[in-house]
Amino acid sequence: MKRTPVQWCGLLGIISLFSYAAAVLFSPLAYPGYQWMSQAVSDLSASNAPSKVLWGQLASLYDICGITSVMMVCVFIQGKLNRTIRIGIYLFAAMNWVSAIGYAAFPLSAQGNAGTAFQDIMHVYVVTALVVLLSVLSLILIMAGGYQDRRYRYLAGWATAALLFMLAGAVGTGIVPAAYFGIPERFSVFAAAGFNAVLGVCLYRGFN
Repeated sequence: MKRTPVQWCGLLGIISLFSYAAAVLFSPLAYPGYQWMSQAVSDLSASNAPSKVLWGQLASLYDICGITSVMMVCVFIQGKLNRTIRIGIYLFAAMNWVSAIGYAAFPLSAQGNAGTAFQDIMHVYVVTALVVLLSVLSLILIMAGGYQDRRYRYLAGWATAALLFMLAGAVGTGIVPAAYFGIPERFSVFAAAGFNAVLGVCLYRGFN
């Protein structure tokens, strides 16, 4: 099957995921004493984190590739799939924009999220809240539209998996001991990046 340039852009979703994974895995090398099981991923890119520069280098392709991929998905699905799925994907794209702009504009002022600085409040209570709301709503709509049409149940299945990982992360961070906070927290952060890669693969395959 001959693929259009728009479809080839779907591969950027995979590159985005790899870039993010590399930042999460290797940035701690520049952060003496970092405990991944107890600390959040956001600590690695905090304003005063020793790993901030390395994080920026490793994650340099994360936002730009992820947003390009999901926007090309939005272009490709015009008049395709069904209305519910399309709206879900549009909201997921909006979440990517909010995440990219919001977290870049308001990084944590220090490691941990208990700060009272304006950028900490924006990071934790505004940007994160919007990202979570848009993520959950978009995945629910994709699930609803996908399960209604047997042709797109595979997409609904991936959305279900992503939502379960997000919920597991949200619930887990609230119930596990502080020493293990970082484990469930990573379920949530990788769920969105992973689903973006899934949409990229779907775009590359023409949503067949």
